[in-house]
Amino acid sequence: QVQLVESGGGLVQAGGSLRLSCAASGRTFSSNVMGWFRQAPGKEREFVAGIGFSGGSTSYAGSVKGRFTISGEDAKNTVYLQMNSLKPEDTAVYYCAARRQLGTYWRTSYYRAADYDYWGQGTQVTVSS
Repeated sequence: QVQLVESGGGLVQAGGSLRLSCAASGRTFSSNVMGWFRQAPGKEREFVAGIGFSGGSTSYAGSVKGRFTISGEDAKNTVYLQMNSLKPEDTAVYYCAARRQLGTYWRTSYYRAADYDYWGQGTQVTVSS
């Protein structure tokens, strides 16, 4: 069983920064994709950013590209999300997720929440205007 634990959420003013962390424990896949998703009240869960540890491929949602950076430490089964220039519309619960990586290139299936096997409990990010 894999457990994912997020940390680093909080309240920040618009234009500020936060860094989220997600640590995985338990038996993980030999090669993982770890992603960050978010869900705002009344909205569907959406992909934010992801990283494939085999090859280091990354991908971002258009709404966060250039502001957010995902990174990871494979040996520690840990992934980070550095969020800069935060906007009120970034307010949401942020979830970390993990799944098995297929090959070394980013795949379209990695954008789908339903294709992830393990999830963290979520961490609230609130950006005030």
